[in-house]
Amino acid sequence: MARITEHMTERAAEFIWLTGSTLDQRRLEHLLGAGDRDAILTALAAYRTADGGYAYALEPDVKGPMPQPLAAMAALEIMDETDTLAQDTAEPVCDWLLHHAAPDRGVPDLLGTVADYPHPPWVEPPPQDRGGLLTTARCAGLLLEHGIEHEWVDEASAFCRNRISVLETTHPYEVFSVIRFLDNTPDRDWAASEAKRIGALVRDGLVLLDPANPDDMPTPPGYAEGEYTHPCEFAASPESLAAQWFSAEEMALSLDRLAADQREDGGWPIYYRRWNPAIEQQARPGFTLRALTILDAWDRA
Repeated sequence: MARITEHMTERAAEFIWLTGSTLDQRRLEHLLGAGDRDAILTALAAYRTADGGYAYALEPDVKGPMPQPLAAMAALEIMDETDTLAQDTAEPVCDWLLHHAAPDRGVPDLLGTVADYPHPPWVEPPPQDRGGLLTTARCAGLLLEHGIEHEWVDEASAFCRNRISVLETTHPYEVFSVIRFLDNTPDRDWAASEAKRIGALVRDGLVLLDPANPDDMPTPPGYAEGEYTHPCEFAASPESLAAQWFSAEEMALSLDRLAADQREDGGWPIYYRRWNPAIEQQARPGFTLRALTILDAWDRA
């Protein structure tokens, strides 16, 4: 039985028309089958910086005019979501990532300039002499998925393979990126083997398998109280290797919870730590689009 109904979609659309940015509304149009490629890219271009990066709160927690790797990752995700990620649109982002790559050829999740503008009080620039798996793996996975050819894609892929192979501890956001890379790296035998190992780490305390009993699982360190991660957030589509980590019953419970989480205003909530009143309004349209995309992917399966 389909979990997402026409009424749910209509309510979500009303929420995004009411609260979303121009880019959010263009993304909604694409989801509803009426998107225009040039219009989406024009809306996304408003967040571009002169050097080819992205800034201006494209990623709601990263403010100011200085480009950040997390914002570049957000741009690639939006291009992927809206079918606008291609060689011509990805190449400037790849050039920017290559320019900011650390000696290990990964990119730090944030550059030092994040400290110059409003940012979450718990965020500090990471070491700049090494790459971060969260940003590098997701960017590389998206670029591999769309067959983008670039020097940085090859270098980042080698970085991800090395880092994933020795990964012993992790957290949900990092796993989201790792699985995106594993889903798209050409070495499928290696990817399957590593996915099985990472899945064991996830099941050992990083995923809430029974939404009715959240007290059975502690909140991961650094996450907001009550910020749990569910199976369908790891396995956003049935094609993902992460889908093999969960039973059909576990996945069904997860998807039922996601569908039931739509609020009266039509949008989906955020659960991560809020550091400014504006964050919730800025982030919820994207979370709403994400929820619709996940539910649609599993309904179509």
